[in-house]
Amino acid sequence: MERTALLRSLSSSSLACNRFLFSPPKHSRSFLSKSSASARHHRRVLSNRSLLRRNSWRSLPVAASSHSSSLRFGFNGKHFGSLSARAVASPPKDIAGAGDEVAEQLGFEKVSEEFIEECKSKAVLFKHKKTGAEVMSVSNSDENKVFGIVFRTPPKDSTGIPHILEHSVLCGSRKYPLKEPFVELLKGSLNTFLNAFTYPDRTCYPVASTNAKDFYNLVDVYLDAVFFPKCIEDFQTFQQEGWHYELNDPSEDITYKGVVFNEMKGVYSQPDNLLGRTAQQASYPFFSFVMHSFQALFPDNTYGVDSGGDQLVIPKLTFEEFKSRVYYARDLGYVSLNFMLARRQDHLSFSLTMVCLAHKLVLERHFISIKSRVYYARDLGYVSLNFMLARRQDHLSFSLTMVCLAHLYSTLEFHRKYYHPSNARIWFYGDDDPNERLRILSEYLDMFDASTAPNESKVEPQRLFSEPVRIIEKYPAGEGGDLKKKHMVCLNWLLSDKPLDLQTELTLGFLDHLMLGTPASPLRKVLLESGLGDAIIGGGVEDELLQPQFSIGLKGVSEEDIPKVEELIMSSLRKLAEEGFDTEAVEASMNTIEFSLRENNTGSFPRGLSLMLCSIGKWIYDMDPFEPLKYEKPLMVLKARIAEEGSKAVFSPLIEKFILNNPHCVTIEMQPDPEKASRDEAAEKENLDKVKASMTEEDLAELARATQELKLKQETPDPPEALRCVPSLSLHDIPKEPIRIPTEVGDINARTSSLVPLFCQSLLEMGTKDLTFVQLNQLIGRKTGGISVYPFTSSIQGKEDPCSHIIVRGKSMAGRADDLFNLMNCVLQEVQFTDQQRFRQFVSQSKARMENRLRGSGHGIAAARMDAKLNVAGWVSEQMGGVSYLEFLQALEEKVDKDWEGISSSLEEIRKSLLSREGCLVNMTADGKNLSNTQKFVGKFLDLLPSKPLVERASWNSRLPLKNEAIVIPTQVNYVGKAANLYDKGYQLSGSAYVISKHISNTWLWERVRVSGGAYGGFCNFDTHSGVFTFLSYRDPNLLKTLDIYDGTGDFLRELEMDDDTLTKAIIGTIGDVDAYQLPDAKGYSSLVRHLLGITEEERQKRREEILSTSLKDFKEFADAVDAVKDNGVAVAVASPDDVETANNERSNFFEVKRAL
Repeated sequence: MERTALLRSLSSSSLACNRFLFSPPKHSRSFLSKSSASARHHRRVLSNRSLLRRNSWRSLPVAASSHSSSLRFGFNGKHFGSLSARAVASPPKDIAGAGDEVAEQLGFEKVSEEFIEECKSKAVLFKHKKTGAEVMSVSNSDENKVFGIVFRTPPKDSTGIPHILEHSVLCGSRKYPLKEPFVELLKGSLNTFLNAFTYPDRTCYPVASTNAKDFYNLVDVYLDAVFFPKCIEDFQTFQQEGWHYELNDPSEDITYKGVVFNEMKGVYSQPDNLLGRTAQQASYPFFSFVMHSFQALFPDNTYGVDSGGDQLVIPKLTFEEFKSRVYYARDLGYVSLNFMLARRQDHLSFSLTMVCLAHKLVLERHFISIKSRVYYARDLGYVSLNFMLARRQDHLSFSLTMVCLAHLYSTLEFHRKYYHPSNARIWFYGDDDPNERLRILSEYLDMFDASTAPNESKVEPQRLFSEPVRIIEKYPAGEGGDLKKKHMVCLNWLLSDKPLDLQTELTLGFLDHLMLGTPASPLRKVLLESGLGDAIIGGGVEDELLQPQFSIGLKGVSEEDIPKVEELIMSSLRKLAEEGFDTEAVEASMNTIEFSLRENNTGSFPRGLSLMLCSIGKWIYDMDPFEPLKYEKPLMVLKARIAEEGSKAVFSPLIEKFILNNPHCVTIEMQPDPEKASRDEAAEKENLDKVKASMTEEDLAELARATQELKLKQETPDPPEALRCVPSLSLHDIPKEPIRIPTEVGDINARTSSLVPLFCQSLLEMGTKDLTFVQLNQLIGRKTGGISVYPFTSSIQGKEDPCSHIIVRGKSMAGRADDLFNLMNCVLQEVQFTDQQRFRQFVSQSKARMENRLRGSGHGIAAARMDAKLNVAGWVSEQMGGVSYLEFLQALEEKVDKDWEGISSSLEEIRKSLLSREGCLVNMTADGKNLSNTQKFVGKFLDLLPSKPLVERASWNSRLPLKNEAIVIPTQVNYVGKAANLYDKGYQLSGSAYVISKHISNTWLWERVRVSGGAYGGFCNFDTHSGVFTFLSYRDPNLLKTLDIYDGTGDFLRELEMDDDTLTKAIIGTIGDVDAYQLPDAKGYSSLVRHLLGITEEERQKRREEILSTSLKDFKEFADAVDAVKDNGVAVAVASPDDVETANNERSNFFEVKRAL
């Protein structure tokens, strides 16, 4: 009897667990999410354009409107797919805004007010009368409330002051004098978003929560942090978050430490980032790929430097820079610090200078004590100057002090100048009381007077070049492979010398999508099919900053082919300008973009925050903040123009004006250099050796003492009275039952290997008998909101065999449901695996992506490798996305030419093993009416599937050898992991484990790996499906030291003392993860995965009760379980060759070495 399960998830407004039970299955594991993402981002932001969001175009959005169907289906009991649609909130019946009278009483004047139909919101722009601070108050029915405060913060150099300050202001404030209130909020909040961003010209501090009380708590902590941070009085905060010299013992080497310093070392270890960086120095940026291209495009304005900090510049604030950069000294008539840079220093005159500086600091209430070296405030009313007035002072060792002081002093001035209400844009969004928003703000803003910051922070536009520029740089490359084929080349244009109007910006966005947005887009297609390179670099049009840019290029290029790539790009652009685009391509692009705009699917990213970043893109430059939120009119105008004039008349002039006839073009060529990483490391060591050699024994002893003093401060817990000042919810505010998704389950009358990811890509990017892959891609774009195919693998608790499926996922408007099912059937059954050239491209692209992952997301690679050693599901996943997959791709690249017939047969064999009506599982997410109307299309789709017996389930019993392993790559930072399976050691799952593992991340690992160790992130994850408990670090300067910290976790738990308030915060923070906010499509997907993994509502309720009843005793008992990682765990590190060699010398052959690049 044929049986096909139907799982229906009704759209509802309730929240749903986004981790299926609580922890995610393997395919969706995020190592930098929520708690672990507490490492605040520099430039880790979604690319939200003013109207168009490229992320929605390049990857399938996972949401759908209440007017559209949402379907997921699968095959053979172990292979299923999923299609999803979107749910847009209905317009609120009555949206209230802040009363004019109330606003006046609180010191605000209403500037303008509009109802934004596109997001069903009432938006009011206020101005604070006293300071000029601007406030956008957006009211609607969205329960996921958002607040954000944004300052314009243009840097003058690459010392990273904006970035260091972004980190530092969240390290304690006037009302919340803890070391890090940010971490306390992570522990005990229901936040749906909590972070901070450093852009090239602005700094954003956003929060979000669905709980009103929690939301206002977050708002108050953030407002106090940005306006009254402790860091302006605490030198050690700058040492910790920025940089400092570290010396544990005078006999050891001096090293650089600091969170931002190591974060940026990681950034500059990635070739794509180095390329972007070079272009920025000559003209303009593009975020994930943006360092060099930014600075080449913008040599004359603030974008020509790196707001995040250059690792080579951060520690190089010299005396000469110090005297010219103490801003007080120049414009305001304050004391100028002019040091004599002679071999011998006049100490008495220098002391007099410092007395004047001390007087200035005291007047400004920056209490800094300077005693032999510069330390934080101990004497609250004055500055003590105790310099050694020896006959001869070592100039260099003394300069160490002054370099740090100069950096601190510049940062203080940066905060004073830019972190002011007059320079702020403030955003509120959601269903909370608009009057309460203004009341909270007035308490802070009324304490300030107007300042000149808005004039001082203005970003000046970059003038266009009169002729193109070419730059050649080197990047660190591994020694393996053919270095001649590892060049990169990218062309970057600054498109305009001023901001574009909304209509032009929208049209450019459409043009960008037409050229690059899909695999069938002509510019993308011709570059990849040329065989000149492995993968595309450059992101097309970027318009998030003052002036837009366009970037495009290839990596994996042979040196002799670089001119060919440049000519191909230019000739392809000329051809597009001359011939225009196919009508079908324009229609597909129009449907895709319009669907995305109307859907407004931001995934787990709060919608209100996405809208804020959209609005800020114009607002921050003193333009209309309402305009970017309104796409309907410009969209209709564009559609009318295309219908009336034709697409060629609309798009060709843009290509000619902004690209072909634009001399402001920067071409960046990046050359591989296998010696660069070791040279950079040697240069850093040589510099530090010189520093040490210049110091006396007394100097070294003092530096060692200062190092220990900083560590002591970092590792000393905040006192209970300080912890109690951070606002928190109580357990009475937490629902006792898990959030349930209305779900009905009823009936309707393979094989997995390393080739599967390429099989999935082939289904969408090869043609059929009647359609080329371009025509198929355009058809999908015209009829649907997108289709994707990918593998899914997860352990199932209590079972050895994994849950493994192929997911086919898509979405459409309700009226297009029949088209959606027909196209999915076409993709699954009619695509032909005959295009050898395109498959070769897939392999090259996949290899390039994996190599990039190794450098930029080594923690994920390490985690996958450890999983593969500890459970079967992990082994399967690693074969399709880890180092084993990279090795497979490297071998497959040669095999494509030698045995294409065999590869094509294997792809067809995979399809035959998957497709069967037997055991097919369909998941649909929509409203009740559309669910009913769509069932007839489900039946039709199922009838077209082959009716044949199920292929016998594959049985795996494979794991990688349980050995410590170092995956060696050219990098300046490490990713260090250690893991063990707790279930194998007898641990029985309890909900308290979620609370405990989150607490370990937010306390022990945060303080030891990040704060003391200098890594950008340190965290742990407990996969409750497999039982694997994993420790990981991110951009870590250490290796063995970090593993020792992991091994100390059990003792940390045994010695832990925790009061009721701290325990309550830990529980509430965990519930915040469990009850994470979800859009309707995500709720449907969660219910599907729970069904597949056998997670019942009864089990979810049990785990929730265990979470809520967690006690200190549970923490102590979990110590024995986590000791399994210390005693029986396996370690994997993605690390530099030098660090691995040092580790193996220190602990004989601790790591088995594998060279991956």
